[in-house]
Amino acid sequence: QVQLVESGGGLLQAGGSLKLSCSASGIIFSVDNMGWYRQAPGKQRELVATISSDGITNYADSVKGRFAISRDNAKNTVYLQMNSLKPEDTAVYYCNADIYTGLRHIPITHWGQGTQVTVSS
Repeated sequence: QVQLVESGGGLLQAGGSLKLSCSASGIIFSVDNMGWYRQAPGKQRELVATISSDGITNYADSVKGRFAISRDNAKNTVYLQMNSLKPEDTAVYYCNADIYTGLRHIPITHWGQGTQVTVSS
């Protein structure tokens, strides 16, 4: 009954900027950690950034100083601002969230459908 819906992907040139968003909806008691992952063709899915419910962030070394994760708790939404994009950033980007519902005592990790980001040289 919980959905994560992503938007904001696209095609752009190296050096450009893009902002992704992902909103959780459904039967939600509270949302704990939220994050972004990415997966390039033929490669493993990798962590990009995470943010806790009180705003503590962590980033992969490859995106530090270029990407910024943020959240709006009132909207159950997580964002990823991506600046100085490189061709190596090309991937499908997935959001996730650890969510408590009224039917469970532990959080369940949910994933969005993914949004394509393509960066040309």
